[in-house]
Amino acid sequence: MERHQSSAARTPTNSVVAERRSKSKSYRQSYRSCVGAASRLCFTPGFTARRLNASRRAPKSHNVTEKVNPQQLALLMKTEWQLSYVTPLYQFRHTQLKSYSRQLSAFIAAEKQQGLAVEVEGAQSSFKVSISVVQGMVEADDDAETVLIQIHSKLLFARKDEPQRPVWSGWLTCINGNPDYLRSLPEDFTCLPLFCSSGAEGLTTLVKSWFQQTFDCCFGTLEINHTSLQWLAALWTNCHAESSIQQLRMIWTLPVAPPLQVTYTVDPHDAWQLWSSVRKDPGEDVEEENSIDIEEVMEFMQGLKGHFYRHFRLDLSAGSLKQVTTALGSAKYSGKIKISNSRYMITTFTLLTECALLKMPL
Repeated sequence: MERHQSSAARTPTNSVVAERRSKSKSYRQSYRSCVGAASRLCFTPGFTARRLNASRRAPKSHNVTEKVNPQQLALLMKTEWQLSYVTPLYQFRHTQLKSYSRQLSAFIAAEKQQGLAVEVEGAQSSFKVSISVVQGMVEADDDAETVLIQIHSKLLFARKDEPQRPVWSGWLTCINGNPDYLRSLPEDFTCLPLFCSSGAEGLTTLVKSWFQQTFDCCFGTLEINHTSLQWLAALWTNCHAESSIQQLRMIWTLPVAPPLQVTYTVDPHDAWQLWSSVRKDPGEDVEEENSIDIEEVMEFMQGLKGHFYRHFRLDLSAGSLKQVTTALGSAKYSGKIKISNSRYMITTFTLLTECALLKMPL
């Protein structure tokens, strides 16, 4: 334990803005009507009007290496991403990505010329944007293709033959999004609710600003709350029989003065045994065998907290879970995620897609 705006982007006419606002209202009404369509739900702390699914499919190994471009997959895997949610994009077209790349490059150049400080290590001469599709990430018929954004630059005094280096990356995705909600959207909207970014905050702000002006969307912070972190702890532990989690490491904070941070590391075999003991007997119901309920997750966490209390006489129930780490990945309450095993990344991003959809304003 241890104690703006820019002239580079075209501004739509007032009539188009009015049409967009009308359509935005339409998607918000659609979302309000379909939230809660699942029959088995549980409350999300802080959002009692909206709820996380109380039952979800057990993690299933996906060999994404056979479907996703190796270079793109390597980038997705080696990076710690900061999460945001983004509302549906108006008149976004996957066929126009080259044009979007040029427009975003021009937007960044215009902002830089106007004196906006873009904080990247070393003085940069220019920025080049590449926007592409990540093939092989779609899991359901209603999911839109994942979009990857990369920004490259060259140091101001670099040699002419020196290649540009990547200085910022981001991607928008929708993995197993709520089908009722996705089908209710007007056809001019594309839903890629989960936005992951890595790089200078100034570039993140510019990318978000360009998307907002171009596709009439809005971004917001996306924390991975206490309940979602508990789900990840259980889902990742469930994978141990097929892929060793090596350890289950959790960081808790307790509301005392001064604040107390507790690092709790569980042996993978002990975590697996406890998880196996709380799993319900599905009988002959194959669907039940392939699903995990919130009751099992809560019982698993209660067992971990009980074990800790017996040894240290400290009740973690009074605190809040802030981080979960295994060999499969790491997730933080602040909204940072890193995936270390591609076989189970679909399971992780399915949960995060759900979190992003629920966080969007109604």
